Amino acid sequence: MDPGYKRLLAGLSPLAPIETGLPESGTPAGPVKAVMFDVYGTMFVSAAGDISQADTKKNMDEVVAEIFDDLEISGIPPEGIYESLTQKIKQHHDTQKRAGVEFPEIEIDRLWQEILKTESVRLARQAALAFEIRTNPVYPMPGLTKLIETLKKKGVAAGIISNAQFYTPLLFEHFTGSLPENSWARPDLLFYSYRYGHAKPSPLLFDMAADALWKAGIKEHETIFVGNDMLNDIYPAHNRGFQTALFAGDARSLRLHEDDPRCKNLSPEMVITGLGRIADIL
Repeated sequence: MDPGYKRLLAGLSPLAPIETGLPESGTPAGPVKAVMFDVYGTMFVSAAGDISQADTKKNMDEVVAEIFDDLEISGIPPEGIYESLTQKIKQHHDTQKRAGVEFPEIEIDRLWQEILKTESVRLARQAALAFEIRTNPVYPMPGLTKLIETLKKKGVAAGIISNAQFYTPLLFEHFTGSLPENSWARPDLLFYSYRYGHAKPSPLLFDMAADALWKAGIKEHETIFVGNDMLNDIYPAHNRGFQTALFAGDARSLRLHEDDPRCKNLSPEMVITGLGRIADIL
């Protein structure tokens, strides 16, 4: 890992999940040959509840000033950088929606390159990572180590379907010692939104995952998808034919969307409050 990224990630501190009060329920509807995971709010405790959801209680100008000082960025005033970032994200989303992308995803490092007016991808990525760490710190969800050990021991096909950025795989390397594809996940079952320009709840990532699973001889109904958001996770996974497990282990990130018509009559096969439950069913 790049030493600059490693130094920034070393600043992450333990975070404990907040109980939701929801009881566990359900069992798999059939044999489970593969498990696909959301990341933020499921495998990682997310202080803001999800990726790129900044803690708006913080003074963003002060946050950016700290980052610029730490990374020795000069010649650009920190005031208004956060507003510029949010504006660029909106502009990108609007452009992609006009092009027919229903749920667009950005590449955050490219936007930071534009803001910093730099050709250095490394500097832009350091700034993006530093900002995310300060505004939405994360930490492994309890039970993640046991889950990974179980996945490796049993040889279960496993992967990720998640809204993510370039730093998401780095978080696994920092916390677990290796990238998912070098440890517990199949390289062909990793679907990070930033790589495809589509974010959940777009069906695209789930369609690609289903196609990859079929090539491995695994059908949708033999796969369980685990996520903390009824709309972004359970809805598209259910529509594609996956079994589903709602992760209700942290009040910060649990999203039930009870008023959304797409979720009103939607029920996951399982509700779980800890990753150990997935390890137990494998």
